[in-house]
Amino acid sequence: MSTSGRWLDAKPMASTVSTGGGGKGAKREANTVSSGGEGNSTQPGQESLDPQGRREGGRASRLLICGGTGCISSGSRQLYTSLREELNRAGLADDCQVVFTGCHGFCEQGPLVIVEPGGLFYRRVSADRAAEVVDRTVIKGEVIPELLYTDPATGEKVEHHEDVPFYRKQRRMVLRNCGIIDPERIEDYLDRGGYQAFRRVLKLTSTQIIEEVKKSGLRGRGGGGFPTGIKWETTRNSPGQKKYIVCNADEGDPGAFMDRSLCEGDPHAILEGMLIAGFAIGAGEGIIYVRAEYPLAVRRLAVAIEQAEQHGLLGNNILNTGFDFRIRIKQGAGAFVCGEETALLESVMGNRGMPRPRPPFPAVKGLWDMPTNINNVETFANIPVIFTIGAEDYSHIGTRQSKGTKVFALTGKVNNTGLVEVPMGITMREIIFDIGGGIPGSKKFKAVQIGGPSGGCLPEEKLDLPVDYDSLIEVGAMMGSGGLVVMDETTCMVDLARFFLNFTQSESCGKCTPCREGTKRLLEVLNRIIDGDGQPGDMEMLESLSRNIIDSSLCGLGQSAPNPILSTIRYFRAEYEMHIEKKFCPAGVCQKLTTYRVIAEKCKACGKCKKVCPVGAIFGERKVPHTIDAAICAKCGECIQHCPFEAIIKG
Repeated sequence: MSTSGRWLDAKPMASTVSTGGGGKGAKREANTVSSGGEGNSTQPGQESLDPQGRREGGRASRLLICGGTGCISSGSRQLYTSLREELNRAGLADDCQVVFTGCHGFCEQGPLVIVEPGGLFYRRVSADRAAEVVDRTVIKGEVIPELLYTDPATGEKVEHHEDVPFYRKQRRMVLRNCGIIDPERIEDYLDRGGYQAFRRVLKLTSTQIIEEVKKSGLRGRGGGGFPTGIKWETTRNSPGQKKYIVCNADEGDPGAFMDRSLCEGDPHAILEGMLIAGFAIGAGEGIIYVRAEYPLAVRRLAVAIEQAEQHGLLGNNILNTGFDFRIRIKQGAGAFVCGEETALLESVMGNRGMPRPRPPFPAVKGLWDMPTNINNVETFANIPVIFTIGAEDYSHIGTRQSKGTKVFALTGKVNNTGLVEVPMGITMREIIFDIGGGIPGSKKFKAVQIGGPSGGCLPEEKLDLPVDYDSLIEVGAMMGSGGLVVMDETTCMVDLARFFLNFTQSESCGKCTPCREGTKRLLEVLNRIIDGDGQPGDMEMLESLSRNIIDSSLCGLGQSAPNPILSTIRYFRAEYEMHIEKKFCPAGVCQKLTTYRVIAEKCKACGKCKKVCPVGAIFGERKVPHTIDAAICAKCGECIQHCPFEAIIKG
């Protein structure tokens, strides 16, 4: 795309919302939601859930700076300060607003800046370029080419946010406000139609609200996929003097940051979802259980609660309806098992976070033995969407059994890491290669781990599988909370299974014997295989013990902990056989099963490998190809890193 002209004049377009159909043409026009009260003339299903579209003409009026944890760690806070200072210097502080938003999603390219109107997209913008952005883009309307994203497939510069391949196949409904609003200003949320869904449900009966949620087909986004409406209905119908709403924000999966980003980027959406649930169920108190390792999320949630109270949206007699509802935050100490709902409830009550047998389920007997409805962050964030566009429209998104969209944290060996929201039913290939940009360094795709440490690893032949709850279970994986870890050919699947099992074993609360002792035995077998002491029958032992642990463990942690082992044996059995029978790691990861050797034809005898070898395992005279003594070699990899001729390989 040309970057020679003024970007403000480029491609004017009406405000649109992406349908996730996979192309620039997959758009539909929409109206915006009024932030007013009962006088709003639009009906559910008409309102827009999309960010501000392109407009023609005029000077830049807003600079949207990503204020998520990832971009903050890359310097976006300093960029925000510098841009404000430069606008003050230019006398434009009143004309151009700098907004510190939530996560834009494209973490790999941060810090990110979107210029409005127009949707100009800048990436990796450092604070020392603030003056240039103001002088050239804000004042003159020029594009700064070196700050644009370059499409690796075409080599072209991409000017507009919606044309970046990372965003093109997404359908941002839950993330509709992340990257658009200042999460610490309730006014921004109200301007985007915030709390209008709650106002609508105040006119409905409890039965009508729950039936609408059931009609939408929404399933819990925390991992289990239980129908949300049925859970709400069970809690409402359970007898109890008091009822509770609990939001599970205890996100502990390695590589997962979906809930954190939602709490940081759109906290009022979570509060609104909890308000609707509380009104439907008859609860008077809500609790957000969030891990203390998320300080920014905790702070923004606390600010949102205070602002909602000040606006009469939380507290007593909300909007003069007689409905009382309060929300408080409970910070968790970081125990992975507290993501399990009964362990979470124990922690809220001040006890050690350990699961308890079910039934009775929390919907019947939860906090202080009272009926308690527990949903995770993303589930609650879906509720305002349902009551904005309508349950029928919502149910048309996704697949027959999995409705709506799903937010994933895309990490690992993939070019475009970040937060993505896609319609249910999209294929894994589309997520990894179209949105994620494929595998870096011309490496081959090997597997994707979905569902966190309790999920499964899927090989290349499963890339065209539709991503929904039931399809994933059929192939030995699970949706989980939404972590996607991509692996290339340099990943050892046996070592990967050990990594995840080591995590779940260390996070086991120890209450039940199958999980406490069984995961230790599994880890012992995996360690033996990786150390070169694998024995015939080890794979059969792993499979048998794994199934016993799944069948007899008390909670979801133990019942799913063996999944990485079972899925890697199922799809990468030959790799286990190589480790056990041939004492060889084909990926060159397991040190005791890896040898280093010199390719004589490539070796120029420069001596650089000899100089960096810490144990003196490399021998050879000048102009004579070198050799490596396997008995001495420490397998540290320094020789490979320093060889300029790629003459040293593993194997």
